[in-house]
Amino acid sequence: MKRLHLLSAVAMASLLAACGGGGDGPGFNFGAGGGGTGTGALQEPAVTVTTLSAAQIDAGTAQNGLQPISGKAKCDVSVVALNYSTVGPKGEATNASGVLLMPAGSCANNAPLVAYAKGTDVQKPRTLANPQDPETFLLTAMYAAQGYAVVATDYLGYAKSSFSYHPYLHADSEARSVLDSIRAARTALVATGGSFSGKVMFTGYSQGGHSSMAAHRAAERDSPLEFNVVAGAHLAGPYNMSGSFKLTTAIAGYQFFVPFIVTSYQKIYGDVYTDVNTVFKAPYAATIENLLPSPTLNFTTLVTSGALPGANGETPAQARDALFHSAFLTDLQTNPNNTLFLDAKKNDLFGWSPRAKTLLCAGAGDPTVPPAVHMVPMKADFDARGVTTVSTVDVDAQIQATYGPGGTAPTDPTTAAYATYFAAYHGTYEPPFCHARARALFDTVK
Repeated sequence: MKRLHLLSAVAMASLLAACGGGGDGPGFNFGAGGGGTGTGALQEPAVTVTTLSAAQIDAGTAQNGLQPISGKAKCDVSVVALNYSTVGPKGEATNASGVLLMPAGSCANNAPLVAYAKGTDVQKPRTLANPQDPETFLLTAMYAAQGYAVVATDYLGYAKSSFSYHPYLHADSEARSVLDSIRAARTALVATGGSFSGKVMFTGYSQGGHSSMAAHRAAERDSPLEFNVVAGAHLAGPYNMSGSFKLTTAIAGYQFFVPFIVTSYQKIYGDVYTDVNTVFKAPYAATIENLLPSPTLNFTTLVTSGALPGANGETPAQARDALFHSAFLTDLQTNPNNTLFLDAKKNDLFGWSPRAKTLLCAGAGDPTVPPAVHMVPMKADFDARGVTTVSTVDVDAQIQATYGPGGTAPTDPTTAAYATYFAAYHGTYEPPFCHARARALFDTVK
C-alpha cells in the first residue's frame, strides 16, 4: 500500500519526540435534554464552507494512499461550520466550534450520525471546519463519503471558542463538548436539506478516544431518551489516566502531552501545585501555564523556539527530565495521595457498562498511547464486571505488514528505520486501520 500522507497533530508529536528534533429521527428529543438550557444552540448561522464531490474525494484518497482502506466515495460531502453554546468544566457558559460533514444529494436522506472527537492539538486557531485539514479529510473519506453524517467538535479553547483554556483530558467537559456538538448539528441540519436517521455512533482517536468514550458514557447515563446510541468505537484512547502517571518510562511526545495535562488539571482543580516552580524547571516554568494550546506555535515550532525541549535531539526521557523536577515525578509515581494522581483518577473511564455495541481499537506497538496501559486494562475492567457489549481489536499486524521494513516492525532503536516507523505509528499508520474497524461496526447497526 502507498504510504498514507495523513500527518496529524498527534503524528507530529510522535515524530518530534521519537526523532528528538522537536519531536492527535427516532430517539431524538429536540429540546436541551440532559445538556442544560440552551447548550448546543447555534451562536451564529451554520455556514457551508464548500461541498466536495465524490470525484474530488476519490482524487484525494488516491493521492494520499487512503483509498484501499476507505474505499471509493459514494457521496458528495458538504463541509458546514458550526459555532455553538456549551459549558466549561465548572459550568461556565461558553461556546465551541466544530464541523458537520453532511452527505449531499440522495445520501443526505436519513443519514446516521457519527459524533467524532479529535486527537491532541497544540494549535489554538485550528478548526476542523477546513476541508484541507488531514483529520477532516480522513473523516470525510472514511465516513461522510460513505453516507454517514459526521459532527466533530474543535473542543473548548480552540478556534472560535471564547473559553480561556482547554480542559485537556477532562472527561466531563470533553463529553459536553461532544454532546452539544450533536445538538448543534441537529439544528444546522435544517440548512443542509438533509435528514438524520436518529441513530448516533460515537468515535474518536487518541485524546478523542478518551473524549468519545466519556461522551458515550454520558449519553447513555444521562440522556438515553435524547440520544439513540447504537454503537461506540473508541480508538487508541488514554482511558487509564491515573495508571499512566505510574509509568517510569516516557511516552513519545511526552514534552507536549504531560505538561498539557498538568497545567490543565491545575486550572480545573487548583490542587496540583501552589507554586509552578516546584513542578517545572526553568526556563519552562515561566511560560508553561499558558503555553498550550498556542495561538502561534505548532508541534515543530514549540521545540525549535525553545518553548519546550526537543530541539537538541532529546529523547522523551531527556525531555521529561528537562521539564520536571525529579521530586515531583517521584511523588507522582509512588504516592497514592498525590493530588495530580487523584485528579487523574477522576478522569479514568473505568466502571461503566455500555449498552450499545462498543469497540476498542489500538495497535500493540503504539509508543504514545500504549494499549497495554489503556485498552487492555479497560477491557479487563469491562470483563470483570460481566459486560458483554465490548470487543477489542489490535491492528498492529496490519501496521507491521504495511509499513514495517520487510513486513515487520524494526527492532534496532539506533536505525533511521526504527525512528521513522515508531514516529509515524500513532499519528499516521494507526488511525486509518482503526477507523476502518469502527466503520465496519457502524455498518452493522446503521
